[in-house]
Amino acid sequence: MIIRIVKMGFVPDQIDAFLKIFEENKYKIRNFEGCHYVELLQDTQQPNQFFTYSHWESEEHLNNYRNSSLFKSVWSNTKNKFNQKPEAWSVRKR
Repeated sequence: MIIRIVKMGFVPDQIDAFLKIFEENKYKIRNFEGCHYVELLQDTQQPNQFFTYSHWESEEHLNNYRNSSLFKSVWSNTKNKFNQKPEAWSVRKR
């Protein structure tokens, strides 16, 4: 099991647009082959900072998602709302 954490910072007036994109696509992501869980978290001190937290069956499943038309569509509509470079980590529970 791979846990993927992605940190994203948004231009404040683009947050609502991002939240709409996430709401429209979260079930598609959750139903993507190999995805067991996905949620969106918001920083309590910096409300323009968000994190996606997702569980993937394997690195291969995650990469299949990252190469999919779903990811490309979501990402292309999201990245123009950033005010900083996103950061991502793939980790495992111990």
